[in-house]
Amino acid sequence: MTTAELVQQIQQVKSMSIVGMCKNAGKTTMLNWLLAHTGRRQILGLTSIGRDGESTDVVTGTEKPSIFVPAGTLIATAKDMLRLGDVTREILMTTGIPTPLGEVIIMRARSDGYVQLAGPSITAQLREVSRMFFDLGATQSIIDGALGRKSLGARNVADGIVLCTGASYNMSMEKVIEDTANFCRLMDLPKAETLPPEAADGLEKCLKEHGEAYIPGALTDSMVIPLLRSGLLRGGRLVVADPSKVLLKPDTLDKLSVREVALETKDAARTLCVTVNPVSAYGWKFDKDVFIDRMRQSVKVPVINVKEELA
Repeated sequence: MTTAELVQQIQQVKSMSIVGMCKNAGKTTMLNWLLAHTGRRQILGLTSIGRDGESTDVVTGTEKPSIFVPAGTLIATAKDMLRLGDVTREILMTTGIPTPLGEVIIMRARSDGYVQLAGPSITAQLREVSRMFFDLGATQSIIDGALGRKSLGARNVADGIVLCTGASYNMSMEKVIEDTANFCRLMDLPKAETLPPEAADGLEKCLKEHGEAYIPGALTDSMVIPLLRSGLLRGGRLVVADPSKVLLKPDTLDKLSVREVALETKDAARTLCVTVNPVSAYGWKFDKDVFIDRMRQSVKVPVINVKEELA
């Protein structure tokens, strides 16, 4: 995939999350690439769920790339973070959203420079910050996501996600590929055209009466497996609120597919691309060509080597 094609892929959505499967997956490298290649063509709004942009990873002790924004970028970050960046800033508004590092402030970068992010911690607040960005003239909102936060794939938060994964996730390449593919599989569950009755009095009762059910909370193996064994689920339909609610093991998802059970979501984003880092922060690395090739066989979206193609 060329740079132009990747930019085009990412610009298909108005709001997006960059989500890491693990530390040192290349999330900040991807974010900086995105800011450099699209940030001067449009007005980007940038925030983070949790803290990001510090120079050293507090968990691994390894050096991290800093977040470099072009002039004009809108940034939502906690008040205590303002002194840690070197951009010339214009404070635009306060949000009333509290964090341990102070209230979230929205500013405009008046110069190119480095920033540290510490944004809202819950998805409803992220949605509100994105709305504020658009009110201030942003053309695209970017959320720098947290580890494994599948809730960032809910369409009420973002229209699309970039998933960052790599060798730091696990020493087993097989495990990295399997779990990444499963994450993508969940993110890309089909959107329900209609909502079935809610399983308010239990999933089994709802399926017996209607052959389908809406589950507003989590969908777990303990709920599904007994119904698979009994045959009650065969040919049925289950709808969840968003992908973060699906807590099923890959094997259980396979069984649903074999039994022709439709699993859909009320609201979901889509995976735009997967970036991979074949080098672990913990001392091991994968054969980059094998890793890339096998990941491309396992997911249905573009796969990019963050170490080579985006560095």
